[in-house]
Amino acid sequence: MDPHKRSATIEVMTSDETIVGGGRYATDIDGYGAMLGYGRQFPERVWAVEGCRGIGRHIANRLLADGEQVVDIPPKLSARARIFATGQGRKTDATDAHSIALVGTRMSGLHPVVDDEQLTVLRILADRRRALGEDHTRIVAQLHHLLLELIPGGAKKDLSAAQAKTLLSRVRPRDAAGKTRRRVAAELIGDLERIYTRKKAANKELTELLKATGTTLMDLDGIRPSGAARLLIEVGDITRFPSKAHFASWTGTAPIDASSGDQVRHRLSRGGNRQINRVLHIMATVQLRNPGRGRTYYDRRKAEGKTSMEAMRALKRRLSDIVYRQLLADAATPAAAGPGGHSGAATDSSAAGSHPDTGTSEKSLPGPAELNATTGSTSDADHPSGRSRRPVPAPSRRRRQALSA
Repeated sequence: MDPHKRSATIEVMTSDETIVGGGRYATDIDGYGAMLGYGRQFPERVWAVEGCRGIGRHIANRLLADGEQVVDIPPKLSARARIFATGQGRKTDATDAHSIALVGTRMSGLHPVVDDEQLTVLRILADRRRALGEDHTRIVAQLHHLLLELIPGGAKKDLSAAQAKTLLSRVRPRDAAGKTRRRVAAELIGDLERIYTRKKAANKELTELLKATGTTLMDLDGIRPSGAARLLIEVGDITRFPSKAHFASWTGTAPIDASSGDQVRHRLSRGGNRQINRVLHIMATVQLRNPGRGRTYYDRRKAEGKTSMEAMRALKRRLSDIVYRQLLADAATPAAAGPGGHSGAATDSSAAGSHPDTGTSEKSLPGPAELNATTGSTSDADHPSGRSRRPVPAPSRRRRQALSA
């Protein structure tokens, strides 16, 4: 299916890639009913819908509610299949539906779409919280622009509504333009106060829902409610990632091998899930603000000759591994329910805490990820955030060799 807001184009293909039908249907009640009735002519069927996390979400949810089996087709895969199938990049709804059907028939391991009510609620609240943050940023930018014209030198960068109100109370313009600027600035300050109240309420609601899932992501330094919710929404079942290297590739924090001949080099990955990459970037930025193991690791990489950007990428790669282990630990916890806990993880897995030093190997290990049994735990005083740390895995092979030497 190639879904759109008001229409959906489908193509019916058998396992040997024989086309046996198709059509274009509206997405209203009558059109959807006709499409569903047509699809049910085929007893054994799976709906391959492109972009179930985006434009295809509305129709995928309706199919799930009617008891249909749905798999998500990433747009990148269907785009590549379209180029190979047609020999050029031209796209129509019919060619898109054909390429989606090819991917659904040929590819194994496609992500099935599940009807998880708890995950759906998390997504709605997380999207709302992100929209409030974007509105806050936009209003602060407008307020800074007006204050720069009202106050010589403007205001400081991190400006709260209360501080802006204090600054504005000292301004008494006499001309009409100045009075208009002051009035609009006062309106923006009022909008900021309302957005702050809504953000606080949204964070509280997200926190309560996250506690109900049993996740411990917020124990990590730099992960707040919105970031934890985004991780659960986008990751889904963590056990679908066989290793931390696979997870890092999906988050866009693993470098891409660009070696050629005798020249060995790596370059920055521009792919991966950009929303999760953003969560990891915020996590790294928070850890760099205060002294701690994150900052120590960053400074050590710079002392080794890395640039600031390279050290930041290395830190994000380590934090990706830490988040992966934390999600595995949540999945192995019987009390974890909903999007925060999934069956199938190794029972001897353990979270490693929010430190980039945890697990010293930077090389990917072959096969599925298996964490070592824990050897102990640190006290609350040893944790830079003041919270208790989870048990630390046993030293890696390279660390044991270094200790023995």
